[in-house]
Amino acid sequence: MAKSLIYTRTGDKGTTSLVGGQRVSKADRRIESYGTIDELNSFIGLLMTAIEDPEDEKFLLFIQHKLFTIGSYLATDQSTTELKIESQVTQESIEKIEHEIDRIDETLPKMKNFVLPGGCRSASLAHVCRTVCRRAERRIYSLAEQAEVEDPVLIFVNRLSDYLFVLARKECLKHNGKEIIWDYTCI
Repeated sequence: MAKSLIYTRTGDKGTTSLVGGQRVSKADRRIESYGTIDELNSFIGLLMTAIEDPEDEKFLLFIQHKLFTIGSYLATDQSTTELKIESQVTQESIEKIEHEIDRIDETLPKMKNFVLPGGCRSASLAHVCRTVCRRAERRIYSLAEQAEVEDPVLIFVNRLSDYLFVLARKECLKHNGKEIIWDYTCI
């Protein structure tokens, strides 16, 4: 098998290819949306290096695979290219993430205040992932203003930020023993 080229020079003029070969600007909303999903996936990988619970690590690996699926979905302009079945987000995936949110949340104390990001490395990384996830969601909604984006994609990304929030809380309490509460009187 021949070695693949890392550089092709095809993007040197500010364009890139979507799934199916269509060339678009690197500043296109579609590129912004799946590029931010790729960034989130990289941060999830970094978060995994700080997670000690094998069950959480296994679930984060599931998330990484789903994010790759979402990236593939977003990289496909369905007005010109047929979407591959592997690029679809299913209701089962949404239910799986909701179940995981519920599982973690039932172990956490009820929130009575806003919490600040931080407390320990793993919680801080989960919060970074949460904020990148929120940005990815905004980018996908921006894309949805000009192209069809199916609800399961949007729902999954929205639930993912909720999952990352409860994971951050869990990690903070596990390692720090308490959360950092927002104090509006702090100057």
